[in-house]
Amino acid sequence: MSDAAETTARVTESFGRRVIVETAAGERMSAELFGKRLTCVCGDEVTIRGPSQSSGDVAKVVSVAPRRSLFARTDSRGRTEPLAANLSLVIVIVAPNPEPDLYIADRYLAGAALAGISGALIVNKSELPGAEDAEFQERVTDYERAGYPVLRVSAKNEPTVAPVRDLLVNQSAMLVGQSGVGKSTLTNRLAPESERATRSLSDSTGEGRHTTVSTALFRLASGGELIDSPGVRDYAPPPVEDALVQVGWPELLKLAPECRFNNCLHLREPGCAVLAALAENTLSARRYESYKRLLNIMRGLAPEYERRR
Repeated sequence: MSDAAETTARVTESFGRRVIVETAAGERMSAELFGKRLTCVCGDEVTIRGPSQSSGDVAKVVSVAPRRSLFARTDSRGRTEPLAANLSLVIVIVAPNPEPDLYIADRYLAGAALAGISGALIVNKSELPGAEDAEFQERVTDYERAGYPVLRVSAKNEPTVAPVRDLLVNQSAMLVGQSGVGKSTLTNRLAPESERATRSLSDSTGEGRHTTVSTALFRLASGGELIDSPGVRDYAPPPVEDALVQVGWPELLKLAPECRFNNCLHLREPGCAVLAALAENTLSARRYESYKRLLNIMRGLAPEYERRR
């Protein structure tokens, strides 16, 4: 880039006020946000200026293009925290070890749907004995019945990763999940140049240890983009109205038109098709419980004057 010239770029990694960007020509560089009000996240399309050869300044991000989608979460203070922009797919990774918290997985998939982003599930570490556990397999099957693409892989076994490559073609996808489920190991398989750090589970707790410290975007040789993110111990999407929570459950949306009332929340309403499916055991009771939990979380996050008693 010439001195003070402007060009478009993609944010591939974010560290607060400093980011790593990649230009259309494939040039990667460090840049700083210009102006206190400007914010951006991994995946944002931005305009950068510089760097200035005379002053030695780094490049400056001067504007952020409108986003096609924004995947976000609610932080510990109840504020919305953007995680990644311009995604087309969120892939939730679970594994038999560490013990999966499928309620977190459900909330990730719901957060994606509420942001207008497709969702998928990857079951990693399929080589472990726990992967064959009947209850675990039944829980995974619940997602297939709900309509999600579900892939069973072992990130350490290259042939099993091939379907993931196919899933990612022409997608801008983000890997999410608990710490220790193998996101970084899978990223290293899919994008070897990433060299993401990996670490085994904690011996004392059996929980995953945080090895990825930043969200980063990698371009895949087979096509598409992959964003790896730090592992979490919890996740909740930004607050939405009660009626929108069910958007995160495709199996509920499929049944909703059969409910007696158009504004049915599938709790105690008469003529509810969801409750009827529960009674007939044709709907996952665990997934339904997860829906109710998120509905309560959303009500708790809403401002006091909007909360339903």
